[in-house]
Amino acid sequence: MNNIESVYFLGIGGIGMSNLARYFLSKGKKVAGYDRTETPLTKDLVNEGAEIHYSDEINLIPEYCKNQEKSLIVYTPAIPADNREMQYFKENNFDMHKRAEVLGIITKSSKALCCAGTHGKTTTSSMLAHILKQSHLDTNAFLGGILKNYNSNLMLSNSSEFTVIEADEYDRSFHWLHPYMALITSVDPDHLDIYGTEEEYLKSFEHFTSLIQAGGTLVIKHNIKLSPKVKEGVQVFTYSHDKGDFHAENIKIGNGEIQFDFVTPKETIKGIHLGVPIKINIENSVGSMALAWLNGATADELRQAMKTFQGAKRRFDFLLKTDKLVMIDDYAHHPDELAASITSVKELYPDKKLIGIFQPHLYSRTRDFAPEFAKSLSLLDELILLDIYPAREKPIKGVTSQMIFDKVTCPKILCKKDELLPLLDKKDDIEVLLTIGAGDIDQLLTPIKELLESKL
Repeated sequence: MNNIESVYFLGIGGIGMSNLARYFLSKGKKVAGYDRTETPLTKDLVNEGAEIHYSDEINLIPEYCKNQEKSLIVYTPAIPADNREMQYFKENNFDMHKRAEVLGIITKSSKALCCAGTHGKTTTSSMLAHILKQSHLDTNAFLGGILKNYNSNLMLSNSSEFTVIEADEYDRSFHWLHPYMALITSVDPDHLDIYGTEEEYLKSFEHFTSLIQAGGTLVIKHNIKLSPKVKEGVQVFTYSHDKGDFHAENIKIGNGEIQFDFVTPKETIKGIHLGVPIKINIENSVGSMALAWLNGATADELRQAMKTFQGAKRRFDFLLKTDKLVMIDDYAHHPDELAASITSVKELYPDKKLIGIFQPHLYSRTRDFAPEFAKSLSLLDELILLDIYPAREKPIKGVTSQMIFDKVTCPKILCKKDELLPLLDKKDDIEVLLTIGAGDIDQLLTPIKELLESKL
């Protein structure tokens, strides 16, 4: 790593790739990359010193990235094999590594605190990073969301021995990591385009637990379907909303606030207030505080950090909050995440109509979970369903949003993305609007917000 002068990223705009790009920029390396589309995140990277282009053209690769001895090529599995730039680097025998492998190398010498799980890992790892950053412990962090407190997905420290990592199970990426401690939030089957079966998905998490260093710790969600394969000497604790070695009690929800007492194996820390007061964050905060507490964060540090935590962008993100209109955005893209998100909003606004706009992510995920998606989306008062966002995939014959739409039982509208704004402009019954999905629905958030504000 020390001999490298430039780093080139294939898929630089991804949330995980971008924090690595920022890391190498902070180390004084030349950073460049390709991505399919320009986004606010790629614009930020350009402003921070990266050189980025959006056409798959070999002649657009900067010359300083074509020196084999001085250049590192980092790629995401989402880049298709027929990408011309990918083929160029392969054919010319460049030093190429997956993003997860590079992250594993960078963090190997620190105490890595790795948060994994089908869902909840971004919020939990973000909370943990904020707690440690605000405490006497400090931390480095590579996160899967932009933290509002820091407007970044990267934290760096010159003195801390800790690194918080959001451990991604896609393509078995988290197998490159070297956890000192790990937290697993959930193991509901996902990425079946990679794993094929639920059994293989669970085996991947079992292997992840075997990577925890001897003398380390695993904190695992109470009563989930996973048998850890930890080394001898690794401690195992459980946690959840209301059960396990770490949990919450005396929960009080009301007036837009959530307060509870945090129960640990040795003490109960009273008076935890959530800065992002939604019910699903009780469990997320219990998990993050468990890891922080195990590493020496004090009761006062936990209280202060949780109270000041502002959340990550696109994770239950309030974009508009008035007495008349509310707009919330959430990255949820798995049926269980959708159900948790929709239920949380309905608990906050039980007397208001909840309209959801959902953009399915991936043809394979839609094919594998269409009935489950329909069941979760039927919890809405009304659904506006967009076309599938393909991401890395080519179309699968017969797989469209219609597969979900036909099974949804609440009032529903099937809508093209370019038809969405005119549709919303005609609606006069919007009270609470929830935008959901992991695709490019985020590109519509500002226009939707501006349209809603014009209705006030």
